Amino acid sequence: MKKVLLILCIVFSTTLFAQEEWGNVQNNTVTLNEIPPIWPGCESSSATSRKNCFNQKLAQHISKNFKYPAEEYKNNVEGKVIVEFIVNEKGMVEVKNVSGGTPALQAEAKRNIMAIPKMAKPGMMGGKPRAIKYTVPFTFKTGK
Repeated sequence: MKKVLLILCIVFSTTLFAQEEWGNVQNNTVTLNEIPPIWPGCESSSATSRKNCFNQKLAQHISKNFKYPAEEYKNNVEGKVIVEFIVNEKGMVEVKNVSGGTPALQAEAKRNIMAIPKMAKPGMMGGKPRAIKYTVPFTFKTGK
């Protein structure tokens, strides 16, 4: 009886751990949690703080690396560019789509996103590496 109780406790605690990190089981429906990639330097213990750190590092990266194309700025060309990208299963960025603005503005927005460093850890779902999709808007405004 003690052995059965011990085995049940081990199985039950393992099930709870798996549900907390990977997903939930409720009314015969399984929901898997998507865990975002971890930006280098954001390897803290809390999942919430890692997600906030990722968003903060992404914003810092974009603003630090933002360059208005000289010809477009000189000619007062403005526009909004949308970049859709993934962080793949290996933690590398892949641009999937760039839309809006002129070709020069699109190229600059794509260059900025492609300069994102390799993630410390890729996104996960169900305990396996998974590509995670992001969409970032770039607003080019000369202010003239």
